[in-house]
Amino acid sequence: MINKQKFDFIKEKHGLHASWAVWANEGDTPTSNMGDLSIFEKDEILLKLNPNIILVGLNLSVSGVVLNPFQNFHGSGGGAYKIRYGLKDTDLWGAYMTDIIKDFPELESGNVMSYLSNNPSVVDKNIVSFKEELKDIGASNPIIIGFGNHAFRILKRNLGSEFQKMIKLMHYSHFINRENYREEVLSVIREIRERGWLL
Repeated sequence: MINKQKFDFIKEKHGLHASWAVWANEGDTPTSNMGDLSIFEKDEILLKLNPNIILVGLNLSVSGVVLNPFQNFHGSGGGAYKIRYGLKDTDLWGAYMTDIIKDFPELESGNVMSYLSNNPSVVDKNIVSFKEELKDIGASNPIIIGFGNHAFRILKRNLGSEFQKMIKLMHYSHFINRENYREEVLSVIREIRERGWLL
C-alpha cells in the first residue's frame, strides 16, 4: 500500500513518465473516460495501488509530451483502453506503470529499437533510472511485466539477474480485440500464480 506522502512524492518525481493501472469506469464507448485523471485526487485511490507489480512499456508512444501527472497510459488514443478492460477486477489492477525508455516519444517501436542499438548508453542510463524509480516507489521483490517483446527483452537482458519475477504480456497495441486481450492478461496472471509469485 502507498501512503499519501509517498503518493505525492511519486507524483512529483515520476508523474510525467509513469502512472497507475487504475482508470475511471468505462462509459458509453470502450475509450470513454480513459483520460479522467480526477480518480487520482481521491484518497481512496491509495487503497488500490500496488508498487510491487510493475507494468513496463517500451517508451512514450503518445505524440508530443505528457502534460499532467499520471497521464501516461491514460488517453483515448492507441490501445490503452484494452489495458483497462484487461486488468479490471484482476490482481494487476492498481499496478505501477512506467516505460523503460524515458523522454523518447515515438510511435514506431522499430524506430526506438534502431535508435537504441546505435546508442547503447541510452539503455544503460534508463536502466539506472528505472532501478531508482523502483526504489522511489518502495517496490520490494516486484513482479515486473513487460508489455511486448521489445520492452521485455530490454528488461530481461539488463535486469534479469537482479529481478527474478519477470514475465512478458502481449503489447496492448497488438491487433486483437479487447476481449481477447483480457484472455491474454488472465493467462499471464495464471502463469504468475503457477510460479508462486502471487499469494
